[in-house]
Amino acid sequence: MANKTTKGKEINFEEALTELEEITRKLESGKETLEESMALYQRGIELKSVCENKLGDAEGQWKILRKKTNSEEYTEENLSMPDHSDKNN
Repeated sequence: MANKTTKGKEINFEEALTELEEITRKLESGKETLEESMALYQRGIELKSVCENKLGDAEGQWKILRKKTNSEEYTEENLSMPDHSDKNN
């Protein structure tokens, strides 16, 4: 399912989140008219849905990748290179 704006253009997670944060600031300022506030609120709901869908998709992909790697836990310890300075020459 494509996540589109009301203008029909696909929007990515970062764009949606940035716009949602901007809307939040505007609504919190209290400077908008009632009509503007309602329009912003509606747009915010649309963007929230886009963000939730994108995060859900990412979580699903992450779960698939975890299964493919046999659920191995990647930590700083098992990702670091072994220390070979103790080797005898």
